[in-house]
Formats: sequence, C-alpha cells, structure tokens
Amino acid sequence: MSNVTSNMGAAPQNPPKPPLQAAIIPVTPLQQNCTLFWCTETNKAALVDPGGDLHKLKDAIAKTGVEMEKILITHGHIDHCGEAGKLAKELGLPIEGPHEEDRFWIDRLGEDGVKYGVAGEVFEPDRWLDDGDTVTVGNLTLNVIHCPGHTPGHVIFHHVPSKLAIVGDVLFQGSIGRTDFPRGNHQDLLDAITQKLWPLGDDTTFVPGHGPTSNFGHERRTNAFVADSVLGAG
Repeated sequence: MSNVTSNMGAAPQNPPKPPLQAAIIPVTPLQQNCTLFWCTETNKAALVDPGGDLHKLKDAIAKTGVEMEKILITHGHIDHCGEAGKLAKELGLPIEGPHEEDRFWIDRLGEDGVKYGVAGEVFEPDRWLDDGDTVTVGNLTLNVIHCPGHTPGHVIFHHVPSKLAIVGDVLFQGSIGRTDFPRGNHQDLLDAITQKLWPLGDDTTFVPGHGPTSNFGHERRTNAFVADSVLGAG
C-alpha cells in the first residue's frame, strides 16, 4: 500500500491537514491500482476499482482506520470491478459508476473471470454516472468526467482542491489505454485525454489504473502517445 500526494511544491513549516488522503493498493494478477481515499474531516472513505484481493483491501481499511461509505468504479473491466459486487455485499456499501455504456462489460464479468482465471461476479451499480455528475465522500465532492475510448463507459474522478484525478485506464505514465477491446475507440481516447484531462491543469496528479502516478504536465511533455509535440499541440 503506497500513499499518494499531489503537493508539487515545498511543504510549509506547519502544513494544514489536506482535505483528502489516499493510498494505492495493487490488486489482482494484473496489478490494478485500487485507490482507497478518505475525507480527513469525517474519516469517511471510498474504494475506487476494488477488482479483487479483497483480503488486502480489508487489511488496508483496517490499517487506516477509515469508515467506508461507498465503492466507485471507473469502468467495467474485470481487474477493476470483478469483485466489487461481492465486497459491496460483504461491507453493506453502495456502488457508484461507471457510465451505463459499460453495462455490457459488467454483464460478462463471470465469463471473463473464467477466461482470465480471476474472480468475477456480475453486479448492478446503485448509481450509473454521467459526465458532469458529482460523487461525495464525507465532505469531499469529486467531479465525474466521462472519458470513453478504452471502454465506452469509462469515467474518471477529479477532486479539484487536491489537484488529484483518478483516471483508471485512460492514461498512464508514458502510455495510454488500449483501444482494441470491444467498443474501444482510439480517437475517442485521444479526444478524452486532450479535451477533458489536459484542461484540469498541468499540476494535477493522476492515479492510473496500473503503474506509477504522474501529472498531466509531465505527460504533455513526455508521453509518446499524447505529448503536445506528438499531437502537434502547444
């Protein structure tokens, strides 16, 4: 379990308590980044993309001492939500997300579980999310941004005060999401990154679905797929 920080500058002598704290717990054989984040004022918490290894997630909850409020899902791939329904039932939590365009992925979780040799259980979210929606955790409010391309119903979660985005498989450090899955679309993905992520600010840190965190400015300078120099922008 690793902590996430979006503070890009020097720490003040007595820094105020940040409104949001987060930790990353890699799960499943695909090492998918499940994010546990919580409101420091209320201690209420959410898990984003609890795809599997539920014992690891429960251990992280216990170690941080947070009070779970809900589960959030970026998209319907099995490594991101295969055991989300099981965990929701065990902990008595609602599930919010993804966009309903990913229903077909969630409906095939059992089939995909057999195919990939990981646990998968079909579930029905308590709330499908649309572009422009918000989700709340404690006193935190995160913006929901629909970013299709990797999957048609992919959403990301953005906490403006923390300059932190949880982006699933839209963007990675040095790479972008695959678009060769059913209903994937490469141009849609590029448009989502450049038209929806970049405007959030170069100093916004993001947690990808796999691998290390980065920030949008770094990717605009160096990413081999979507850097401004590659796309002829800037």
